[in-house]
Amino acid sequence: MVANRRNGAASTPQGLDDILSPAAPHPRTALPNVATTVTTVAALYFGREVFLPIAIALLLTFALAPLVSALRRVGIPRIAAVIASVLAAFAALALFSFIVATQVSELAQNIPVYQTNILAKIRSLKETGVGGGIISRLSRVVERVGQEIDRQDATLPAATPDKPPREPVPVEIVSREKPLEVLQNIVGPLISPLGSAGLIIVVVIFMLLEREDLRDRFIRLVGYGDLHRTTEALRDAGKRVGLYLLMQLVVNIVYAIPIAIGLWVLGIPNALLWGMLALALRFVPYIGPAIGMLLPLFLALAVAPGWALVAWTAALFVVMELITGNVVEPWLYGSRTGLSPLAIIVAAIFWTWLWGPLGLVLSTPLTVCLVVLGRHVPQFEFLDVLFGNEPVLEPHARLYQRLLAGDPDEATDHAEEMLEEKYLVDFYDKVAIPALLLGERDRMRGVMGDMQRRQVAASALTLVANLDEDAKEEAVEEDAPEVSGEADENGEAGDEEAADLPDGTGLSVLCAGGRGELDDAAAAMLAQVLEVQGAAASTAGFAEMEPSSIRRLDLGAIDTVVVGFLNRDSVKHARFLVRRLKRAKAGLRVGIVFWSEAGNDDSQAAASLAHDINADFVAHGMVDAVTGALSKEQAVALKLVAKRRRPRLGAKKVAAAG
Repeated sequence: MVANRRNGAASTPQGLDDILSPAAPHPRTALPNVATTVTTVAALYFGREVFLPIAIALLLTFALAPLVSALRRVGIPRIAAVIASVLAAFAALALFSFIVATQVSELAQNIPVYQTNILAKIRSLKETGVGGGIISRLSRVVERVGQEIDRQDATLPAATPDKPPREPVPVEIVSREKPLEVLQNIVGPLISPLGSAGLIIVVVIFMLLEREDLRDRFIRLVGYGDLHRTTEALRDAGKRVGLYLLMQLVVNIVYAIPIAIGLWVLGIPNALLWGMLALALRFVPYIGPAIGMLLPLFLALAVAPGWALVAWTAALFVVMELITGNVVEPWLYGSRTGLSPLAIIVAAIFWTWLWGPLGLVLSTPLTVCLVVLGRHVPQFEFLDVLFGNEPVLEPHARLYQRLLAGDPDEATDHAEEMLEEKYLVDFYDKVAIPALLLGERDRMRGVMGDMQRRQVAASALTLVANLDEDAKEEAVEEDAPEVSGEADENGEAGDEEAADLPDGTGLSVLCAGGRGELDDAAAAMLAQVLEVQGAAASTAGFAEMEPSSIRRLDLGAIDTVVVGFLNRDSVKHARFLVRRLKRAKAGLRVGIVFWSEAGNDDSQAAASLAHDINADFVAHGMVDAVTGALSKEQAVALKLVAKRRRPRLGAKKVAAAG
């Protein structure tokens, strides 16, 4: 019946299938000790003069490697391709810097022209407010403070008419520098940036020329024992960083061109300068666009007497940021960097503290490299856990943690996200039941007390109640014709077929817990799935399955009773319950569910176990439990067990005498 409601096999994203599939628990992630962390950070901080150029060169190598490969495929030799790529990249950077410097010089010459408009706006601000204006009040306060500071100390002799105060004699120091010293003062500050740029160019050229050799040396150094993992790490790092830098450049260009054109149309001077600064500053995460917007706003404040130009300039930046952030970026590369939003902020703070403004610009690509390293090298797995955007807990472990914390509302939110693409039976079978199995394991290990066990069970029952609306919506969905091998929107057939569950209309099923509160929660989940299939499902607690309580159960209208156990060592107890229930009502079908994470595809073993305990069926997962509960087969007859007769006392005596 579920398969007829949605064709989930053809439309379900592969990523969600991976999330809902059971996975082995992750081993505990080892964190580096404090000494290692402090030593690494100290080395990066005090050795920034060495590590910073190398980091810039490494990122430029990642960015230029695809261009070099494309030139080599055309037939250009390696050396020529490398030199052409490097020269083109640094020529573009030099041209960019020259245009910015020219525009800044022109702006500095025109600043006095805007003095009148600035003074007019200051006067209008002074006129705002009550009683002379807020600005005037603040100005008077500042003046009084300045007068108090400049007031002459009373202990000093005051000036008299006989002795007027002496006026200070102005002294002018004339520096007679030699031409060589003047040249040194001009060229000196430029030596360090030019030297760093030249060093970066040389390092980039050699990295591109020796890329394969450096790759082999890196593999030999850290990953010779696992060539597959190391090769995948290098490929992933190059792809992520190179794609990020390229796509970020494209996004920034798409953002900067409308900004420059819009500022030119509005009449903002040096619109080309602000567009290029917007392009460069947008490499800085989060705060870059805001900084790029402030400077044109100040200029708009100066060039026009009114406030309309300021408003239009702010609107231009806000609209372009919204379009770029919500349309262009997701369309081009989305979240392919693999970083969480919080990780980007933390990385920006850390690298800025470590290496200054250049560290802020390099923070995102450098952190991407670290996350890729942690994703493929076990020793650095903590980096992927801390900064990656992938879920660090399996869905069933995450659900169990929320149940332990007594927070069924957040658990409901995650469940509803999954139910947008999955059926209720899939969520219970792959997420909720494994979560309850984790609780049963903790109970068996003795780490879960009675109160905590009841809290987990109560939270699970609240989760089931919260999903009641979702269950009703799924139950009333119109049936869709099932098409075998139907393709999805991309033209690819679904990899997994939806479970074809039977229709339960007209059947009445009682779901009961076997031996504890957690079993009761699992029974409530099964009952809700049966209701989705159209059956009249009810629940009973494990206490009602006690020998003294079974006789009081109202089984008159019940067709099938399903008893579930999270504890797999409950075969004897299950056999006892089957006999009690079948004695309570003739012709009653009784099924037993031994809940399991991965289920059990061995139907012969399940049938043999059902025959052994005299049950109508034995299931290990939600799908098999629903199928067995809604089956219309005849009930298995109760087997008669011959009672063993006790030997007579006389016979014992005769045997002893013999």
